[in-house]
Amino acid sequence: MSVHTSRGHRVLWWSLLAFGVLLAIAAGTALWAFQELEGNIRTDHAATRELEAHAAERPAAGVGAARNILVIGEDWGSGTGNARSDTVLLLHLSGDGERADALNVPRDLVVDIPGCRTPDGETSEPQHAQLNWAFQFGGAACTIRTFEQLTDIRVDHHVVVGFEGFADIVDAAGGVEVELAEPEHDPNVGHDLGAGRHRLDGEQALAYVRARVFVGDGSDLNRLLRQQDFLGRLYEKVTTQGTLTNPARLYPLLAAVTSSITADPGLDSLEALAGLVADLRAVPDGGVTFHTVPTVPHPERPNRLTLDRPKADRVFADLRADRPLPERV
Repeated sequence: MSVHTSRGHRVLWWSLLAFGVLLAIAAGTALWAFQELEGNIRTDHAATRELEAHAAERPAAGVGAARNILVIGEDWGSGTGNARSDTVLLLHLSGDGERADALNVPRDLVVDIPGCRTPDGETSEPQHAQLNWAFQFGGAACTIRTFEQLTDIRVDHHVVVGFEGFADIVDAAGGVEVELAEPEHDPNVGHDLGAGRHRLDGEQALAYVRARVFVGDGSDLNRLLRQQDFLGRLYEKVTTQGTLTNPARLYPLLAAVTSSITADPGLDSLEALAGLVADLRAVPDGGVTFHTVPTVPHPERPNRLTLDRPKADRVFADLRADRPLPERV
């Protein structure tokens, strides 16, 4: 799936957890506020050490000045008692600055997960399991190693988005409106809305974007489309209703955003994140695209996915070579 419209641009920004609002930093934020917001961002030293320990198995660096940033969204609560990755998205910035491709990897894609260092210092057994389990086994490092072994694409930087702050972000934005053609109920996540227009607060929005089993066709891809649509609405709300120019409204939003971010040492500052935003904004119109890894239903595991080869291999090869992705993948 590929989207080249302004909607795709909005989805990309909010898939990066509203990095667009960090543009306010370039306009000048009071020093005390800057320092406090900067202190909210956590540095993922553990992942850096683990990736260094497995340096020999990692893919070669990308072509030229191209950069690959893996954005990992923590699961808000799957009922397992363990964090899993609800979102895995690769942001590829071309070396010439003319393109930015966002490649979403479905959480229900069944992959080979290597043995990873667990939070208690042990090593998990290699498994053939769905992608979102990798984060549970070994955090960002395990997800990155799994992604790299699946695609042979080197990850240069990573950002973990802790979606426990998602509700705070929606509340700071003043809520987001959605319109339902029919009632929706998903008791698994506390989602219960009648038909019609609703302004969702943070708690309601969290349930809305987590709803899956009892909404639509019940698939993860359907939930992904719901999340993309909602995040686009959230971005539009923030950028069109004066939030970015009103310090009293902007600061709570920035505080919620920065408190939800954990990044590697290369992206763990407002300056680095604002630089990323500037690079994205410099991409010419039509140069930002959003894609999903080509998949097909898994032949043996209901409600799970497997790669659609050779389509997926062509996408991975294009990204490795820093070539434009096809219109449809």
